[in-house]
Amino acid sequence: MVSREAAQELEEAVAWYEKEQPGLGSRLIAAFEHAALLLSEPNPPLVPVLGNAAELGARKLILHRFPFSLVTVQHDQTITIVALAHHSRPPDYWLGRLNP
Repeated sequence: MVSREAAQELEEAVAWYEKEQPGLGSRLIAAFEHAALLLSEPNPPLVPVLGNAAELGARKLILHRFPFSLVTVQHDQTITIVALAHHSRPPDYWLGRLNP
């Protein structure tokens, strides 16, 4: 599941990359989709997020070839992508999206 905010971040990043170099936005979409597919595997390659978000169960998956991570939380059996976090942004800018 992808939150509205994460979907908007993806849309904005795709538009920026496509403007920089045609076809690069499509590669970002492919990297995002591949990472999202990994989340459905039994043991996805997630790493804990440091700080306050760790207490709320946030974890991340680093995208291949792009400076982004998928920030996720899991409730029951559902993993939700709450942010497509660019590595240059403040680390916890998406913290308000988590439901304690």
